[in-house]
Amino acid sequence: MGCISSSLAKSEGGERKIKIRKPKPWVHPEPITRTRLESMREEFWDTAPHYGGQREIWDALRAAAEADLTMAQAIVDSAGVIVQNRDLTICYDERGARYELPNYVLSEPSNLIRG
Repeated sequence: MGCISSSLAKSEGGERKIKIRKPKPWVHPEPITRTRLESMREEFWDTAPHYGGQREIWDALRAAAEADLTMAQAIVDSAGVIVQNRDLTICYDERGARYELPNYVLSEPSNLIRG
């Protein structure tokens, strides 16, 4: 039984899909530059498919991570991604493969060095 502010939405097939949300704020262990953050992100996306799962799902998750919330929701829904954590940190594909995304690919740290 849900209410108007429920985080679950019914899909066409009747199953419930989790609405995604922006990740919680996080702090890198030390102040980090935008250049270093982008480098970490590229390294993650380049190596992530080698740890299992389908390349298409990794590509969809990257597109979702780089999109606004509305577009990200459409991407994960159309790719058949099963979202466990609303912030996309843990997801599954329809075959049950697990996909874990670190915070640094989903949002910026609060101690990002500007400029």
